[in-house]
Amino acid sequence: MTMDLHAFIDRLTAAGELTVVDAEVDPYLEIAEITDRASKARGPALLFRNVKGHRMPVLMNQFGSFQRLELALGAPLEELAARIQGLVDLQVPAGLVGKIKALGQLRELASFMPRSVKAGRFQDVVVDPPDLGRLPILTTWPGDGGPFITLPVVVTRDRQGRRNAGMYRLQVFDAQTTGMHWHVHHDGAANFRDSDGRLEVAVALGTDPAVAYAATAPLPPGIDELMFAGFLRGKAVETAPCATVDLEVPADAEIVLEGYVERGETRAEGPFGDHTGYYSLVDEYPVFHLTHMSHRRDAVYPATIVGKPPMEDCFLGKATERLFLPLLRLTLPEVVDMDLPIEGVFHDCAVLSIRKSYPGHARKVMNAVWGMGQMMFTKFVVIVDEHVDVHDASEVTWRVFNNVDPERDCMIVKGPLDALDHSSPTARYGAKMGIDATRSWPEEGHRREWPDELRQDPDVVARVSARWCELGLPFS
Repeated sequence: MTMDLHAFIDRLTAAGELTVVDAEVDPYLEIAEITDRASKARGPALLFRNVKGHRMPVLMNQFGSFQRLELALGAPLEELAARIQGLVDLQVPAGLVGKIKALGQLRELASFMPRSVKAGRFQDVVVDPPDLGRLPILTTWPGDGGPFITLPVVVTRDRQGRRNAGMYRLQVFDAQTTGMHWHVHHDGAANFRDSDGRLEVAVALGTDPAVAYAATAPLPPGIDELMFAGFLRGKAVETAPCATVDLEVPADAEIVLEGYVERGETRAEGPFGDHTGYYSLVDEYPVFHLTHMSHRRDAVYPATIVGKPPMEDCFLGKATERLFLPLLRLTLPEVVDMDLPIEGVFHDCAVLSIRKSYPGHARKVMNAVWGMGQMMFTKFVVIVDEHVDVHDASEVTWRVFNNVDPERDCMIVKGPLDALDHSSPTARYGAKMGIDATRSWPEEGHRREWPDELRQDPDVVARVSARWCELGLPFS
């Protein structure tokens, strides 16, 4: 079932996953420092009810553990991944019974399309004129260019009327304008480039957490993020019309900002303490002008802090790793598993295990990965054999350091990079490396015998295991 932010807070409370902070806290750096410590300590979600200069409480770290993430999405990640795998595997059988069953599955999928209602709770209070100063917007790092809205669901439409919901940070310039930090590769930016010059925008703050996650998900073009959220939740997202723009937003949103961006108008945005652990640099981005602002009478303001991992966004990235593996296998069925290390901030490194079937197979997979949606940004693609646990960093690095001949097994190519990558000599373009850490074959240039891995005699292993209690050793 769908769940607004208030219901999610109740669920977190019942699960012992929320700590309420009643002491006065400052939205300038102080809330961020407290939340950073909670993130690093794998601590709870935090509800700050006494924010200096504001009446509205602030919710932080709501996605900051696997348990909270699964509470947010309504099911364990592996269960959701299995449902996605079921869609990927969906084929219409030849028999009548099979066709009827497949039709039922397709009808169920159609039932997750967003459902429009006349009004939403976000329309309780209209702030006229719009005033961003009414919101407890945080400054999270001392070098930031100002306060930033960090957990927005930004809604736009393309020329065909297809909705996109993305998560793009908004730097507050004044009471009625912000930056619109969508990168050139993002769907929101594409809708803007293809517009007549002015693009209407709505920003929903404090939605069903499944909607917030869906806004971060690397969905294929044309797939409605709100439909995906409904699929995850098992019930269609209800949407309500905005007052001054021809857009609909989740009806259960806490706060909604309406307005537009206009071609030719940009402003310096940043710096911003980003999820890479470094400040993203100042650059020119479109300006978002507010035309309307409204919120629930009892609204809660949601925010996040990003920085050197581990942070809250690491868990969102891990959800994407699990949920989108079936879609990756649709194109690359030889892939057994995938890990996106949190230290690689999800667009800098991917480790994949494959069923190797022919010489050069690992290189084929590397090139395919770089050709798949947002995986084109991956700076390092590491390929290991199918029996390797890609989630065991020690095992992966052992195999890379021992199996790889740098000249034979490393491939460097050039292509698009994430806009936040600061290592490349040029912005958004640079080098990427593929590393083949699989067992090399003679056809791939390995002219010597490949040694066997060390493995103990199975009978000895079983005999020692059976005697373990008798041995009385202080380890297991």
